Formats: sequence, C-alpha cells, structure tokens
Amino acid sequence: MKRTISILIENKPGALARAVGLFHQRGYNIESLNVAPLTDGTYSRMTVITKGTENVVEQITKQINKLIDVIKVSDLSEGEHHEIELIIFKFIKSKYNTRIQKILRKKKISVIERSDVVTVAIIDENSDFDSLVKSIGKNNIHEIVRSGGVGIHETEKNLNL
Repeated sequence: MKRTISILIENKPGALARAVGLFHQRGYNIESLNVAPLTDGTYSRMTVITKGTENVVEQITKQINKLIDVIKVSDLSEGEHHEIELIIFKFIKSKYNTRIQKILRKKKISVIERSDVVTVAIIDENSDFDSLVKSIGKNNIHEIVRSGGVGIHETEKNLNL
C-alpha cells in the first residue's frame, strides 16, 4: 500500500542523508523523495512516498522521529490530504502530433514551444503517469522528468512548528 510521509527536518548538512539512510538501513524502498526549505530556510519539508503495511509505515515513522534533526513526522495517508506531482515531457516537434495533443488535452498542461522541441508540463493530483506515458507511447517522448509527490493535510492539522 502506497504511503505518503511528511517530515519537518532541520535544514543542515547531513540531516537528509541520515533520514534517507534510515530507510536504507531498514530495507525500505523510497518510491519518491521531495525536499525543499521552508520560508526562512531553517527547516525543510521532506515528502517521502513508500510502500508498506500500516505496521511497517508506523515503524518507519517512529524510527525517523528518533533522529535528532527531525522535528515532526506525519503519515499523510492516515487522513484526508492533497497530493500532487509534476511531470515534464519533452517532444521533438515532429513527433508532437494531434493524437498526443488530444491525449494531453484532458490534463491541465503548460506548453512551451521552441523551434525544434515542445515541452509540456503537467501538475496533477493522484494521477497515473505510467498509463499516460503508455498511451502517448515511449517512442514519441524525447525526455521525461518527474518531481515526485508532495502532499499536505486537507484539515487544519499541519506540520509547522
């Protein structure tokens, strides 16, 4: 079962490595990792998407919470939350045909056209990007970049200090 864990961590050298290292030491896979500093730069918010049972994720969150650099941990999957991901496709202009445009029209997209390439950015909530890639066709896509998921609680619950 996919789980989204949000971590408030001190923004200092080695903090991220220790948190990610814990996953490695315990044999847990990270499906997606996204880290960015908060407004003042003192802390960062780390979003980790992993797979595991409720017991496994509970063990992960307890172990992460013990790290000295970690301020707060929250399993967003436990309640209502919003989760989005960014994916950017780059197409050679000659392969960016009407069939692909029709597939992408169903999404909220941003398109940047240059003389030889077309770059399409999609931000979507809980989207199945693997099936989107399959429907477009891997041979039509020149390059793909994915941000990894980020999430936030839907309720008043937060991960601030």
